[in-house]
Amino acid sequence: MRRALELELVVFIAVGTAALAQTIHGRDGITLPSPPVVDAIPVSDDYFGTKVVDGYRWLEDAKSIETRNFIDAENAYTERYMKQARIRPQALDDLDALENVSAASAPIERSGIYFFRKRLAGEQQFSIYVRHGWVEPAGNKPAGTNAASSVGPSSVGKDERLVDPAKLTRDPNTSVGIEDISRDGALLAYWEREGGADEATIHVLDVKAAKTLEDELPAARYSGVEFAPDGKSFYYARNEKQGTLLYQHRLGTRNSGDTLIFGREFRGELLGGNDLFSGSVTDDGRYLVIQINRGVPATRVDIVFRDLTKPNSPFDVLVWGLDSRFRAIYAKGAWYVSTDYQAPKGKILKAYPGILPDVWPTVVPEGPNVIDAWSIVGGKIYVNRLKDVKTETTVYSLDGKPAGTVEFDGIGSASGVDGRTTDRYAYLSFSSFIVPPVIYRLDTVTGKRDVFFQSKAPFDSSQYELEQVFFKSKDGTQVPMFIAGRKGLKMDGTERLLMTGYGGFNLSMTPNWNPAFAWWLQQGGWFALPNLRGGGEYGETWHEAGMFSAKQNVFDDWFAAAEYLIANKYTSPQHFAITGRSNGGLLMGASITQRPELFSAVWCGYPLLDMLRYQKFKVGYYWTTEYGSAENEKQFRYLLKYSPYQNVKPDTKYPAVMFFTGDSDTRVDPLHARKMTALLQPASTTSGRPILLHYSLAGGHSAGVSVDQQVQDDADQLTFLWTETGQSGHRPANP
Repeated sequence: MRRALELELVVFIAVGTAALAQTIHGRDGITLPSPPVVDAIPVSDDYFGTKVVDGYRWLEDAKSIETRNFIDAENAYTERYMKQARIRPQALDDLDALENVSAASAPIERSGIYFFRKRLAGEQQFSIYVRHGWVEPAGNKPAGTNAASSVGPSSVGKDERLVDPAKLTRDPNTSVGIEDISRDGALLAYWEREGGADEATIHVLDVKAAKTLEDELPAARYSGVEFAPDGKSFYYARNEKQGTLLYQHRLGTRNSGDTLIFGREFRGELLGGNDLFSGSVTDDGRYLVIQINRGVPATRVDIVFRDLTKPNSPFDVLVWGLDSRFRAIYAKGAWYVSTDYQAPKGKILKAYPGILPDVWPTVVPEGPNVIDAWSIVGGKIYVNRLKDVKTETTVYSLDGKPAGTVEFDGIGSASGVDGRTTDRYAYLSFSSFIVPPVIYRLDTVTGKRDVFFQSKAPFDSSQYELEQVFFKSKDGTQVPMFIAGRKGLKMDGTERLLMTGYGGFNLSMTPNWNPAFAWWLQQGGWFALPNLRGGGEYGETWHEAGMFSAKQNVFDDWFAAAEYLIANKYTSPQHFAITGRSNGGLLMGASITQRPELFSAVWCGYPLLDMLRYQKFKVGYYWTTEYGSAENEKQFRYLLKYSPYQNVKPDTKYPAVMFFTGDSDTRVDPLHARKMTALLQPASTTSGRPILLHYSLAGGHSAGVSVDQQVQDDADQLTFLWTETGQSGHRPANP
């Protein structure tokens, strides 16, 4: 069996090295020559007696001349496709209208001063603004996602732009965001990031003088910056491969003199590269709290704290050493903790240091629906639960008595209720696939809700509908799925459908606004999102059912969703497009290699594809708590079974595929997309379908590229998917 596997891989590599001259046919009359010829240079690895051959190991070196030549050739090949795609000019115009609109973030209030990010229509990036004071907006309508658009609250003075990235650099792909604001509103800590990289530079701004101080942290991975109560210093956590370190920087001093506050070890236990944490200061300024996340996602969370009224006092333990997740909030002299400890769907307890969680009193018990988010604002507990993946927000007093609800119209996603424990006003947002985002200010005393900001994206929600269905997976598990489309859209199998998914890391996929998906709906296509196992939609049990050796459940849920949509005539395989990024890119890779006959077009973004080597690059070692590692024999066996890169087969009719990545992805190494492109492209000589690599020199995993760049990227993605799900020689219809 091992010999057969080795021979199969070697045979495929031989196919990969052949220069087969054949015309590649995209839909809508697009023709391409054979893809660029890429030489395979076989390297054999021995995994516990099993030999696995890798023909494109040389493409792991991003800086080599050979790799850069490969990228240039692939980009030119993709550009050749795009120049023939007739719908692309229309997609660019439509997406510019959908994305080039004013946008804002929820504000952060300090001493009656409001800080927020805002981007005006026509601008490339968000700037950081300040507004002094709040004046009730005239004619504001009460809560409801269908409330009329509001210009938001007026202010004592006009909005002042504090940080404009266009004045920091000529690079339109440089973005800025808020880290923290001092308690008196005098100082702003903000990050500056280039393209889609995770690394950022930290700056401090004197708000009144509008002057950036000399205190600066160089580009690195930071997991939190927070001012000390007196505003004379700030804490920051820097993530490195060796582990996370928490420092205190005193303003006006050199970074070399920063004080190490926490890291390396605690209670005799070493803290390593998979232990991520940051420091936060309680709203009353009393304690510095450190929450240590063990792995991504965390399989264990420890919480320690230091009394800041006692300089250099040791850290005390709130919870330590339990293989469960905890999150603490300190309010009105007491600790409140949410946890999945003995409660897979979550509960909230009143915590007491020095006492085990087993005897902490319950404030909000575990219920049938998973706790998705929670906060304490204005002396009330706000709990977001997912009832079949739809947000329900319930209010409680600090002793756990029900105190009302926050209502929303229709199916959609609400953010957590954000604010400090001592604030009267909180902020939350709501959106769905067919409702652009709206941000509310909530009065925690009266329950009144005002619109702070509402998107004016040109999308008529009344013309579309969003429903939820349930289908059976391969093993009989009931899985929910959201489906959106224009009212009256045909269900005869002839319409295009775009499906996306994720299924991992305990992340819940809820119906959020996305301009690219809105464009698809405007063209007359269906859109679907199944809530796969591996996510957090139904709690930790749902998550565990899609991780490690159970990862195949995620793929089986996905394929069952596709089969449901085809059986119920929403679409058919020739009109079926799928899209996913990151862990969702792994899902796309499994779709390509396991069920290529189900789909016509695949967009595979910033993907994990070589699951035998992912942990060796960038921050891949974080994710061994989700996937496992091929360095473990038992885990190697199941990783080899589904790893897309090791499961490409010759003489297989694969769908049209676009791999999408870029140099600025400092999270998932772009090598996955490079290698998979080189391996899969020769298969296009069998199917006759295009296999493309879209390799950005500016974009990356994190958000942050300019609006123009995002429009271009989305247009390329949607042009490819729309074109490759149409009829051959058929011009796409206007919306």
